[in-house]
Amino acid sequence: MTSAARSAPVVPTATYRLQLQPGFPFAAAADAVPYLASLGVSHLHLSPVLEAVPGSSHGYDVTDHARVREELGGEEGLRALAATAREHGLGLVVDIVPNHMAMAPRHNHALWEVLREGPGSPYARWFDVDWEAGGGQVLVPVLGGPVGEVLGDLRVDGDVLRYHDHVFPLRAGTEGLPLPELLDAQWYRPVWWRLARTELNYRRFFSISELIGVRVEDPEVFDATHGTILRLLREGVIDGLRIDHPDGLADPDGYLARLHEASGGRWTVVEKILAAEERLPDSWPVAGTTGYDALRRIDGLFTDPAGAAELVELYRGFAAPQTDRGGDWAATERRAAYGVLPHELAAELDRLTRAAVRACAASPDPALRDRAPWALRTALEELLVRMEVYRPYASGDAADVVTAEAAAEARGAFTVPEEAGAVDVVRGLLLGRDPHPAAVELRTRFAQTSSALRAKAVEDTAFYRYVPLPAANEVGGDPGLLGVTPEDFHAYCARVQRDRPLTGTVLSTHDTKRSADVRAALAVLTECPGRWAELLELVTHTEERVPDGQTAWAAWQTVFGLGPADPERVRDALLKHVREAGMYTSWTEQEAPYEEAVAAFLAEGPCGAPGERVAALRESLEPHIRANVLGAALVHLTMPGVPDVYQGTEGEYRALVDPDNRRPVAFPPAAPGPKDAVTAAALRLRRRRPDAFGAKAGHRPLPAEGPTAAHLLAFTRSEETITAVTRLSLRLAEAGGWADTRLPLPPGTWADTLAPEREFTGAVAAADLFARLPVALLERVG
Repeated sequence: MTSAARSAPVVPTATYRLQLQPGFPFAAAADAVPYLASLGVSHLHLSPVLEAVPGSSHGYDVTDHARVREELGGEEGLRALAATAREHGLGLVVDIVPNHMAMAPRHNHALWEVLREGPGSPYARWFDVDWEAGGGQVLVPVLGGPVGEVLGDLRVDGDVLRYHDHVFPLRAGTEGLPLPELLDAQWYRPVWWRLARTELNYRRFFSISELIGVRVEDPEVFDATHGTILRLLREGVIDGLRIDHPDGLADPDGYLARLHEASGGRWTVVEKILAAEERLPDSWPVAGTTGYDALRRIDGLFTDPAGAAELVELYRGFAAPQTDRGGDWAATERRAAYGVLPHELAAELDRLTRAAVRACAASPDPALRDRAPWALRTALEELLVRMEVYRPYASGDAADVVTAEAAAEARGAFTVPEEAGAVDVVRGLLLGRDPHPAAVELRTRFAQTSSALRAKAVEDTAFYRYVPLPAANEVGGDPGLLGVTPEDFHAYCARVQRDRPLTGTVLSTHDTKRSADVRAALAVLTECPGRWAELLELVTHTEERVPDGQTAWAAWQTVFGLGPADPERVRDALLKHVREAGMYTSWTEQEAPYEEAVAAFLAEGPCGAPGERVAALRESLEPHIRANVLGAALVHLTMPGVPDVYQGTEGEYRALVDPDNRRPVAFPPAAPGPKDAVTAAALRLRRRRPDAFGAKAGHRPLPAEGPTAAHLLAFTRSEETITAVTRLSLRLAEAGGWADTRLPLPPGTWADTLAPEREFTGAVAAADLFARLPVALLERVG
């Protein structure tokens, strides 16, 4: 496909995320194209398309970067999808995974060769392996028990070693050795899977040993792993990229610069999770993030801070959590980090400690000598748990994230003050620019370990322990900061339009723990915490078998947010919830009696007869839930940035954590409703007036006037469109409604995009503006 054949804009006006899998391949995506084109998006946003582990439902377990996945239709199928998309004016954006590959040697040829030939393999440079730590062998944690107990399940078959479904290559000339000797003679060591936690000697994705880190910082590895994607970009098959987990890379700055040059500067967004006041590095040559920072601000608009604070106190009274096990956010976050680092990330901490020891030994500075490994390890641990962002970057000042305040606190972990000097030694190495390989490795490993710790301790642990408002426990969220003022939201929009006007924005993704519509419903509870407390009094009985207060609170809120649904969906989500929380059961140490108690509680309570009272409350609040759902959707689709619509979310979409949020959706939807209409109107307006929302567009708040003006959020884009939404509508109703609140419009005549016969000029009464829906999208017509 030549560039002349392109009919879609090179930079998206809006994207639509499709989760490809064997049950929904390229051909199925092509069938959906006419509907998606009519919806108004400019590009399809595809989950990873390269070869992955057979049967993979997500594609992030890449096995071959050179080939497009055959289960999806291969390169021929991708090209056919691209051609169909072009015919309808659409382009393609593809999700790529530079950080890791599948630890599945039978499917991963590069890894197979490394296991067969060892560090002498030309592919050895691909993978981030500490050969020295493994005694010259790569640890392969796949055995169901200690090797002595499962030796009979290991068998030699020609030039391969088999263990159930696993197949490994044999080092040349070792086929005839007795099995124990044969195992010792390999470049890898099959071990009990539980040893991965402490003994693993390759970098992995967070704590997932099934995904092995790739060294894309090596130019040769970059070229080999990006050749096919870059070719498809050059040939016009795809137009833009989403970069998965750049924080896992050794050098995100260098990687993104190399990718920018190799891709010709194509529109690229990175899955970078920003803390509350963190900014994307200015030097990164990307359009922006995938949009979790926008999600946090949008959700906050529809959260009542005062009611949220009251909800927190009600939660503490109901669940009675320990302060650092769900009672206080900051304390819970810190304890989770202390628990994850020496446990799930023990192997990473050990490798980091070895790097610190080498860096000290290699330094010519005598002040770095005589530092015990345990002291360096303690210093690293104390600094890591105090990181408030994912990681430092080479392009930034590490002192801004590995702070002096954190170091001062870290020194308190040492009983002997002189030994606390290890903190200053470690921090000095992290803040320095010493080019010695040992110092560079320490800085690199610290950054990579920090990002893994932040993800595991915050998103995958603390978010499941501190649950007064689960809607706030979202990727990129901060449960300690509930609610966003309109002023703060507009300031954020102004900054985005100024600095990263083509950044991505999202409300729901394949990784969000609750879809936007579930979160929108839960946010209403911040407007009526008293009613929620009264409901819990009615549905909670002392004689009930409640596993623990925090799980019970989360379960009741889950069924409220989700609404009527298959109890199995609730059970599966709550089982994942308690395992991630790791307080009474976990993925690796499952407590069957506790998990059975959780299932019984759900069946008898939230998913049983008492759950009908929850459904009744939800029904009574439905107008306010709808206001939140439509308001969040419209703000997302019209604020600065490029909105991404997750599959199915153009209409009402209620989903919980994966895999619930990866269920198939229908194209077109069977019964479109108001949200579908709002979504289509906004997307078509963006397509019709791209300059009003583009890189040089404007964003200006429109203040309302009157007694309830605080409940009306409005802004204009480039003086050509107006977005107006109702916020905190239950509080508005309690205050008596709109009364004589008005929204002064900019000069001109403005038509309602959902009802073009409705036109407005001057100052419009809020009651008239929202007569049909709690939101309005206006377009200048004169």
